[in-house]
Amino acid sequence: MILEMKVPSPGESIKEVEIATWLVKDGDYVEKDQAIAEVDSDKATLELPAEASGIITLKAEEGDAVAVGAVVCLIDTSAAKPSGAAPAAEVKAEAPKAEEKKVEAPKAAPAPATTYATQAPSPAARKILDEKNIQPAAIVGTGKGGRITKEDAVNAIPSMGTPTGGTRGSERTKLSMLRRKVAERLVAAKNETAMLTTFNEVDMTNIYALRAEYKDAFKDKHGLGLGFMSFFTKAVTRALQLYPDVNSMIDGQEKIAYDFCDISVAVSGPKGLMVPVMRNAETLSFRGVEAEIKRLALRARDGQITVDEMTGGTFTISNGGVFGSMLSTPIINPPQSGILGMHNVVDRPIVRNGQIVIAPVMYVALSYDHRIIDGRESVGFLVAVKEALENPGEILMGGNPKKALEL
Repeated sequence: MILEMKVPSPGESIKEVEIATWLVKDGDYVEKDQAIAEVDSDKATLELPAEASGIITLKAEEGDAVAVGAVVCLIDTSAAKPSGAAPAAEVKAEAPKAEEKKVEAPKAAPAPATTYATQAPSPAARKILDEKNIQPAAIVGTGKGGRITKEDAVNAIPSMGTPTGGTRGSERTKLSMLRRKVAERLVAAKNETAMLTTFNEVDMTNIYALRAEYKDAFKDKHGLGLGFMSFFTKAVTRALQLYPDVNSMIDGQEKIAYDFCDISVAVSGPKGLMVPVMRNAETLSFRGVEAEIKRLALRARDGQITVDEMTGGTFTISNGGVFGSMLSTPIINPPQSGILGMHNVVDRPIVRNGQIVIAPVMYVALSYDHRIIDGRESVGFLVAVKEALENPGEILMGGNPKKALEL
């Protein structure tokens, strides 16, 4: 029996996908639920599992755009499973041949040695050419038998005044559908929103102290690290409730306001930046935030994140600090109206109680759509975040850190 495998729908708004990578070859025997391909949609990269066991016949090439519901491959379910030893032996037998070819290839082009032998620059000329980084092949010798003389080397001028001998290769590859869609959205965000960025700084001293005091107990009790993201998420959801315009978005000529906080968290995955969503983050405890971020990050890293897990956020937090960023102007994630950028923590001199002290300081940035968020709301929101982070024990933990951390 021949089974026609069709492209499943990754989400409501997705009409086509792109074959990013075939994980099997035409004619391979595949097992049911085995991942046979990675497909890119405009929102995520997903694995395509085999619907049955059998011999597979591919009906699309890598890079092809395939409509949702179209046949992407055939599986002959009546085909017997071949013995496992034979295919493996064949692959292993062919591997040394490929290695031998790779080893032999450099022997085919001993151009530099031949060049020196035929043009034979004098020792003095060779030294000058080496200093100028000029290959003898680029010089016409005026000495006997075409020999390059010292005078030839002195008069030699590097082409275009630049050193020679370096590689100048290039490679052209097609952007994935996901990367192209991200690019479109970034350009749209810049062109279609009145985006502004406001900045502030946060003294992280009290957060550092709380983490130092409770992180071991938190790890022992919950099996999770007590990171910055739980503090920032709690501070952001509080500020969004104080300034609801930052948690709203424009739809045509209408404003949509939300009474919940679905926080998109930018994480780095194998296919690039992904932004999974923590649903109803305002209801999560410190433990709940850390657990959800860990779950989503692992799913993104393993390529298991779904489209539904990356859509519907109302506000985004991006942590460029993990890569060492000091300051940035993050781009809004449409149709959201705001994004908070976190950065690295650096010891800096600040004034505290009239005295200059050294403290761990983080610069934070809020990019927002000025069409819907005014200066009062944007600045007030960021100040509210700053206040909560600088006094987390009282504002975020209600004066009882052990209870807030469920210890």
